[in-house]
Amino acid sequence: MRKGTTPTGIISMEDATPSRTALGVARIRALHQFSPQAGLFRDPYAIAILGEAAPTAQELEQEDERRRRMRLFVSARARFAEDWLAAAVRRGVRQLVVLGAGLDTFSLRNPYPDLSVFEVDHPATQAWKRKCIANAGLAEPSATTFVPVEFERQSLSAELAAAGLQSTEPSFFIWLGVVPYLTKEAIFKTLSWIAGIPRSEVVFDYSEPVENRDAAGQAALAFHAARVAAVGEPWISFFVPGELAQSLRGLGFDETEDLESSDIAARLSRTPMERTANSGGHIIRARRST
Repeated sequence: MRKGTTPTGIISMEDATPSRTALGVARIRALHQFSPQAGLFRDPYAIAILGEAAPTAQELEQEDERRRRMRLFVSARARFAEDWLAAAVRRGVRQLVVLGAGLDTFSLRNPYPDLSVFEVDHPATQAWKRKCIANAGLAEPSATTFVPVEFERQSLSAELAAAGLQSTEPSFFIWLGVVPYLTKEAIFKTLSWIAGIPRSEVVFDYSEPVENRDAAGQAALAFHAARVAAVGEPWISFFVPGELAQSLRGLGFDETEDLESSDIAARLSRTPMERTANSGGHIIRARRST
């Protein structure tokens, strides 16, 4: 499988097979449900949607520190994204777009009756997900619209508009586990389009370059980058936080919140923590308030 630079980042494929990293992330979320930290992010469908590909509780025994940290980061980014979504819904946002949804299960768990959900993905990955939902004996949620997009030939904005997204109304975008796989040109093209929607908001995660990281962060980057590159989906884009914040302001986002790993741990434990050297992973929220 060869990966391209699509706005969802899941796959731009010539062989029309679903993303292996999407499967890997889904297995991480499912494994987390067996862990002592499951309360961080509970997902009652994470195991069911995987069917025979689901992990077992015994796999936690084989988890080393690097995998444990990645599992906690994957769970934390989902928790923060959904907490920030909840705040947006309280402000009146009624449209959610999940870019590169993979096997994300929010649409199955959606607690907001008036929230329309648009899941965007490459047709092969989306077809695979819908088959997984059916095989699990689950019904496709009525408030969710699946938007398959051939990014080499179709426009993301045009396909979402055709699917019913109202570009004059505020939208919340969840874009997790995607940005590192894209070129910066593709990243900023998508962010620019989002910023053009009044009162829009986006949550995504990103990594700092190797030279900005502490020794543990450098080792973790080398380990995980090698794993995704081995399945043909390499990480190619990294950001310096201050430079990214300036770029987001230039696009029109006037409210940002950027959490590094120590910030994430402190927020979740509700305990101030001493900032350590940089491990490299970030979750960021950017909003256009007008």
